[in-house]
Amino acid sequence: MAYLSAITLLWAFSFSLIGVYLAGQVDAWFSVLIRIVLASVVFLPFLKFRQVSKSLIIKLMAIGGIQLGLMYCFYYQSFMLLSVPEVLLFTVFTPIYVTLIYDLLKGRFSPWYLVTAIVAVLGTVVIKRTDVQEDFLLGFLVVQGANLCFAIGQVSYKYLMESHETKLSQHTVFGYFYLGALIVATIAFLLFGHPDKLPTTSLQWGILVYLGLIASGVGYFMWNKGACLVNAGALAIMNNALVPAGLIVNILIWNRDANLPKLILGGAIIMLSLWINETWVKRKVTQQYS
Repeated sequence: MAYLSAITLLWAFSFSLIGVYLAGQVDAWFSVLIRIVLASVVFLPFLKFRQVSKSLIIKLMAIGGIQLGLMYCFYYQSFMLLSVPEVLLFTVFTPIYVTLIYDLLKGRFSPWYLVTAIVAVLGTVVIKRTDVQEDFLLGFLVVQGANLCFAIGQVSYKYLMESHETKLSQHTVFGYFYLGALIVATIAFLLFGHPDKLPTTSLQWGILVYLGLIASGVGYFMWNKGACLVNAGALAIMNNALVPAGLIVNILIWNRDANLPKLILGGAIIMLSLWINETWVKRKVTQQYS
């Protein structure tokens, strides 16, 4: 949980940084590309070419292409259609995707994990329950595309590391994850990018460097590594912990309007779902498959 908690705090700033300083000002496709280029630079020095099977390389690149490449393509476009709080609101379905995909890969269905995920979703809905206009439907669908890619990627990585026998440390092969994402981001920029909308200020460049090296470079490795150390229920819950964390940052730094009683109540419900998972669900799942 330590890895996931640390990255939750780290990523809490990303929503507002993108929504406030980049969306509508810097080409979204270029933002995606430069983030992944910088993230790749972080792990290329550690990359092992020998002792790594072609099968593992292809799978890691495919996971990276989905979880980071495709996800960012959807994610950055969502800020063109929605506000930061709305993007956060529409991410509440990610835990459901996480639990269902993990069970699908395992060839089973564990309703107990789904219960904890639904409780966490309820907590997040309490936090950001708001009237959503019909013309935001496209934005909702775009965010769901991002959510689905993020869920598929992290669950697939967890499943791959659990089932693939390798003596290599994860950081020595994680560069392939970024290379897969880089292929997707490069194609997307060449097809849809607008070179005339590149960053124009040192602040915009600084934010992209931070998002690329730290939020993406360090963040995705630690998140996926942390995903391998917890069960699917806890992973689903930590996905939704990003929502209150992002809202708190939005309130404290950018002074967005928020209903504090709802935020406190929703946060408490999310913590309750985590407690249920750690104390009750783990025991139920162990009994189910023992």
